[in-house]
Amino acid sequence: MGLRHLARRGSAPATRTLAGLPGGIVTRRRGRGSEPEDVRLWSEGDDRRFIDRNATARTGQLHVRTHHDERDRAVVLLADFRPGMLFGTRRALRSVAAAEALALLGWRVAADGGRVGLAVASAGAPTVLRPAGGERAMIAVTGALAQAHTDALKAESGAPARAEPPLEATLALARSLLPAGGHLVIASALDDPGPGFDELLTLLAERIAIRLILVSDAFERARPPGYYPFALADGRRGTALPTAGGQADASAEARLADYARRGIAGVRLDVETGPEAYAPLMERLDAVL
Repeated sequence: MGLRHLARRGSAPATRTLAGLPGGIVTRRRGRGSEPEDVRLWSEGDDRRFIDRNATARTGQLHVRTHHDERDRAVVLLADFRPGMLFGTRRALRSVAAAEALALLGWRVAADGGRVGLAVASAGAPTVLRPAGGERAMIAVTGALAQAHTDALKAESGAPARAEPPLEATLALARSLLPAGGHLVIASALDDPGPGFDELLTLLAERIAIRLILVSDAFERARPPGYYPFALADGRRGTALPTAGGQADASAEARLADYARRGIAGVRLDVETGPEAYAPLMERLDAVL
């Protein structure tokens, strides 16, 4: 909630739209839109004009097709709060930096008349909010982010090391919240995303716009010299000599370039720089949503 003032910078009230429709006057939206969004079971009160004949004939039960306004901008924010993200050596945890960046972007989208939803990946059950518009929707998103992060920290407190849960399940869940042509923004360090993550991400990029916020801790980029003890989820322990920080920098940039070639633009988020530095990055990302 405290980041709203940063989100307002760079978008003057004179140029910011007040609704998701063109025109200078805010009016009540009428009708159901013209773009198909979903097919669901018919329920009492549904308009019979929107009965989907194909689904009804195939299943033997009445189904209706829902629609949305094709000029409406729907954005789902995917926050990675898996155990590997609960780590940080400067200013904040990587998970906190991811939440800050997504909150900044969400406030910008909401202020521009768009709808904002949320999907949170963690070691427990995912947190999901369907896209909705206005200040009330963003208040719900920020509250859900804070609660999901608190739950993730509690789950890891004193727990034995365990394997990182795959990210592709939450990715598929986030996709289900969006209509065709929607926008998905992922904030993660992409540590161990799962064997099917890249393939699923490439397939989804053909139907929706995907943007990536690659979170990076200072220790990953500039490790002090020395030997570092480690313990893995499978019980193995040892001591490692880390590679030079410059190689980590190159690896992050190469990863972003690889995703860009697949149509998935992204930015690198340095945890130690803080929200003041994130704001222009999110403004740039918002411009391509």
